[in-house]
Amino acid sequence: MEEIKITRAPTLKPKPDSSKLVFGKNMTDHMFIVDYDAGQGWHDPRIVPYGPLQIDPAAKVLHYAEEIFEGLKAYRTAQGKIQLFRPRDNIARLNNSAARLCLPQIPEELALAGITGLVKLERDWVPSEEGTSLYIRPFMIGLDAALGVHSSKHVQYIVVVCPVGAYYPEGLAPVKIYVEDEDVRAVKGGTGMAKTGGNYAASLRAGDRAEKQGYSQVLWLDGVHRKYIEEVGAMNVMFKVGGTILTPDLNGSVLDGITRRSCIQLLQDWGYEVEQRRISYEELFQAAGDGTLEEAWGTGTAAVVSPIGELAMGGKKVTVSHNQIGPVTQKLYDNLTGIQWGRLADPHHWVMPLD
Repeated sequence: MEEIKITRAPTLKPKPDSSKLVFGKNMTDHMFIVDYDAGQGWHDPRIVPYGPLQIDPAAKVLHYAEEIFEGLKAYRTAQGKIQLFRPRDNIARLNNSAARLCLPQIPEELALAGITGLVKLERDWVPSEEGTSLYIRPFMIGLDAALGVHSSKHVQYIVVVCPVGAYYPEGLAPVKIYVEDEDVRAVKGGTGMAKTGGNYAASLRAGDRAEKQGYSQVLWLDGVHRKYIEEVGAMNVMFKVGGTILTPDLNGSVLDGITRRSCIQLLQDWGYEVEQRRISYEELFQAAGDGTLEEAWGTGTAAVVSPIGELAMGGKKVTVSHNQIGPVTQKLYDNLTGIQWGRLADPHHWVMPLD
């Protein structure tokens, strides 16, 4: 692997107040870039001052959405050390997304070196206040400057980072979710299992409609039968029904979430039965009606877990866990964040220390 060249920013930005961080707003001083060209492979890895990208107006990423991305975090422990959480899993998923979008595979060690090298350089940006972290956004874009639907031969892998506080300003307060019955996020055989921007663009209209009605997120249904639960907003989703944990199976239109995997492992460690299967919205509303729907929550890197306090569809509304965070949801949050920030033991070796 080529040595990463570092060009330092001539002037450094003032760092934001860590007690007032807004998610995704304050980018750091530098970014990592490496180029790919067909016939040459990956080359010229570098850390450069953060700034606008210079791309051709005909670049395929702008016209045909040749783009994938990932999201992970760096955490500062109480001892001042910095650590990552399951970064190799993110890189493996990035390459799965690349395969679906016809983008080149990036060697794991190169992708990881870009992440770790940038975080180490920007270590002073990693906040230490409770609940804060450094969000890491690796992404890959197709840059061939030609109109026409073909895979790109020139590609860049880029990493940017920013300090973040809580994803939801209201913290762990339960959120209200609307079951979306018009738009769909993805279909089996499409790009739902990939982490690509088009999936999120397709979700915006339903999200806006839900927000105008007072809901925080939408609960997505499958695109064929329009009855089976898939994801909640931009997260995976789980339900505790009659003591069993239910979560949609990875059927090709559901993202294989890293936090989802971690939650499943912890739940199994604690003795819970976890069923990964098709779950209809009728089953959920029936469980709510007979009192067996005990808890519901979303899982994702940004929010970790997000308790669900209300489900609505049409004119029907049901309350979950008395509109309070449930004990299993709270335990998952406490244990996952405890491992991520180094407060609890890491029995599955998910943490990668950088110091």
